[in-house]
Amino acid sequence: MSKTDLTALEPLVGNWQMVATFKDMPPTQEEAPCSFEWMTGGQFLVQRWFAPDPAPSGLAIIGADPDRAGGFLQHYFDSRGVARVYRLTLSGGRLELTRDEPDFSPLDFSQRYRGTFSDDGRAILGQWEIRHPGQDWERDFGFDYLRI
Repeated sequence: MSKTDLTALEPLVGNWQMVATFKDMPPTQEEAPCSFEWMTGGQFLVQRWFAPDPAPSGLAIIGADPDRAGGFLQHYFDSRGVARVYRLTLSGGRLELTRDEPDFSPLDFSQRYRGTFSDDGRAILGQWEIRHPGQDWERDFGFDYLRI
């Protein structure tokens, strides 16, 4: 796969500040920086983030999904020792990550993130959702990226 096939990921490249919003609580005030940069060779996008305790810090590697034309996979690893694989879609100003199949760890619940880019590309506003077996998707917490 050539780098030109990965150009849909280009809007993510750069430095961001992550902001989480939980029910009945104000947005987090502590810094939670996040960066996206191309790995040498341009075949993968590397995401790194640093979050205040108790949230995990981590690393993710994003590349083409061999099973979905135009789709991507995010291989996620965090400071708790959690490793997961999310299907990632980025098109039409929308970013979506979904995990609804077992991978490195059992699937006790499904997760997805749905975010929308601001018109100027300086923010991704969205939320993480959770679905327990036999239930509907529900909001877990708000999660925004603000470009630094």
